[in-house]
Amino acid sequence: MTIPSSDTITMFGADWCGDCRRTKKQLDELGIEYTYIDLIEDPAAADVAKEISGRTNIPVVVYPDSSHHVEPSNADVEAKLRELALI
Repeated sequence: MTIPSSDTITMFGADWCGDCRRTKKQLDELGIEYTYIDLIEDPAAADVAKEISGRTNIPVVVYPDSSHHVEPSNADVEAKLRELALI
């Protein structure tokens, strides 16, 4: 398990999670580079995601400025990407 890098977006998620699939699709469609950590393949990463967010909800999206979203809407993600000048 790698700790999220400060120069990239890291997303903790799982394929069974509809919000995770939606956020992943949004990042892919926007051409945003990110690291995807699959909590099914790496169950221990769920502890890292919980440590970051203080919650067990997913997805957890960690941004280069060390801020994060838990279960963000597409509008939340887009606003943050604009704030960081990534789109």
